[in-house]
Amino acid sequence: MDILIVEDEPEIAQLIQHSLEKEGFVCRICRDGNTALRMFQEQPPDLIILDLMIPGLDGLEVCARIRQKPGVKDPYILMLTAKGEEIDRVIGLSTGADDYMVKPFSPRELVARVRALLRRSLRGGGQHQIYRTQHFTVDVEQRTISRQIDSQPPEILELTTLEFNLLSTFISSPGRVWNRSQLIDKLWGDNFYGDERVVDTHIARLRKKIEPDPANPTFVKTVVGIGYKFEDSHVV
Repeated sequence: MDILIVEDEPEIAQLIQHSLEKEGFVCRICRDGNTALRMFQEQPPDLIILDLMIPGLDGLEVCARIRQKPGVKDPYILMLTAKGEEIDRVIGLSTGADDYMVKPFSPRELVARVRALLRRSLRGGGQHQIYRTQHFTVDVEQRTISRQIDSQPPEILELTTLEFNLLSTFISSPGRVWNRSQLIDKLWGDNFYGDERVVDTHIARLRKKIEPDPANPTFVKTVVGIGYKFEDSHVV
C-alpha cells in the first residue's frame, strides 16, 4: 500500500514514515499543498495523511480538490491538525476526509487508524454482486452505481470510496434501519476512533449527490432517534 504523507514539520513527517514503514507500507513525503496535488496526480496513493496547516494550499483545500477529481484513484484521507475544537473536526470531515487525528498522537494509534481505513477496501470479498432497486443499480465488482430518475437515461454517480460503500450498504438492504454504530462497524471496522457524528456528515454529502432534493430526501431517510434507512422499490 502506497501512502503519501503531507506534513511540513520534518520531525513529525519522519516519525510517521518510520512508524508506517516498520509495518510494511511504502511512504512518500511532501511538505506543501501544491506539491501534494502534483504528486497525487502523478502517482495516486492508496491513502493520504494530510496535515491541516501546510504551506501554500492548506489541507482543507487539498482534500476538497482531490475529492472533486473524477476518474482518478480515490484515496482514503486521514487529516492531522494541532487544533482540537469540534468545529475544525467537522469542517475537515465535510471536505471529504475519512478520519481525523489531533496532534500530539500516538504512532501506534496512527498505524491502527491507517490499517482500519485500508481494510475497508478488503471488506466484502471478491464475489460479483449486483443490487437493483427501482432507481439504482449497484455493480459491486465494477464499483459503479447508476441512477435513473423518471424517463431520463441512466446516470453513473461520481462517488467517493466511502460514499460508494455507504450507498451500496443501504441498497443491499432496502428498508433496514441502520444506527450509527452499525454503519461505522460496516464501513470503518473495529478500529474506528472518531466521533459517531462523522456518519451524519457523510450522509449529508451522499444526499447531495443522489437526492433530487437533498433537503427533503426521497431515498436515504432519517429515522428519528435511531439512524437511517434506504427506501426505493426493490427489483429482484
